[in-house]
Amino acid sequence: MSDPAQTQIAEIQFAEILFERRGSIGLVTLNRPKALNALTLGMIRLFDPQLRAWIADPEVKAIVVQGAGEKAFCAGGDVVNLYETGKAAKAGQGDGAAIRAFFSEEYVLNRLIHTCPKPYVALIDGISMGGGVGLSVHGSHRIVTERTMFAMPETGIGLYPDVGGTYFLPRLPGQVGIWLGLTGDRLKAADMIEVGAADAFVPSAKLKSLIAELADGVPADEAVARHREEAGEPPVAANRAAIDRCYAHNAVEAIVAALEAEGTEWAAGQLATLKRVSPTSLKVTLEALRRGARLDFDGCMIQELRLSLAFLARHDVYEGIRAALVDKDRNPRWSPASLAEVTAEEVAGYFAEPVGGDLRFTE
Repeated sequence: MSDPAQTQIAEIQFAEILFERRGSIGLVTLNRPKALNALTLGMIRLFDPQLRAWIADPEVKAIVVQGAGEKAFCAGGDVVNLYETGKAAKAGQGDGAAIRAFFSEEYVLNRLIHTCPKPYVALIDGISMGGGVGLSVHGSHRIVTERTMFAMPETGIGLYPDVGGTYFLPRLPGQVGIWLGLTGDRLKAADMIEVGAADAFVPSAKLKSLIAELADGVPADEAVARHREEAGEPPVAANRAAIDRCYAHNAVEAIVAALEAEGTEWAAGQLATLKRVSPTSLKVTLEALRRGARLDFDGCMIQELRLSLAFLARHDVYEGIRAALVDKDRNPRWSPASLAEVTAEEVAGYFAEPVGGDLRFTE
């Protein structure tokens, strides 16, 4: 006969997401370290009600979110599962309801984090991409470390920067958000603080102490102030003027022309990236970010469900995920294959209300 206590320990060890009341805080641990804590629908469905319960609990003074292991906070959503589900639906096997459920419930959780009335302290220690950005950047206290690596690389797999990216990115200074959204370029801790994507640098070795103080009831602002250190010089500063010049245009072709005119090594690298990613993703992303600058958070999330469902009904996302994560040949064959072939009418189609209606919020 199995030992119930050992069975419970095993269940905890293998749970995808862990919740703990520790003193004055609710502590969330994303617990898929071998998968770089990639976010699943099951994790979302556990996180959302627990966060609501802690928001309602007067004994909980702050929510702290961390990733298990030393490599990642959260490297994104489980896109391979979406790939398989979407391919099956396109082949007539299933109705794709799980795709709508994943995006809808993820975006509702992003909104809950954005509106959280209590300190929400995200310990972005390691890789944070895609879905991981949605679990961190909308919080009140975004902590980065020497191991932090941030990116929104969705155009490289035939998608666009979602999880509130169409709200968050256009509100970064200058054209930084447009640059990040189109290219997926990576930021380290100092750069994130420089552009307003993070609030404080705390070395990894001091995170346990920070958690302990928060659990002891020390106010979040005070605890973070006591642990923060200087992040160093931000490399992005050297190219800020060029970023603002080149990415200020409202057409991707004009951005490409501006980079060609720039004639620098940095610009050449940018052009190489833009030529490698999905032309459709570039045009839809630019339009989504420009629209997002004029929308409130809820409007952006409604827009994002439209876009995500539209992308999952088309070609490039399957080809991008295949090339990057399934066959791993790094040779996607985009369709259309060039910017010139992506028409304004095709881009507009991504923003149409989907079958089944728009995203709705219950509160």
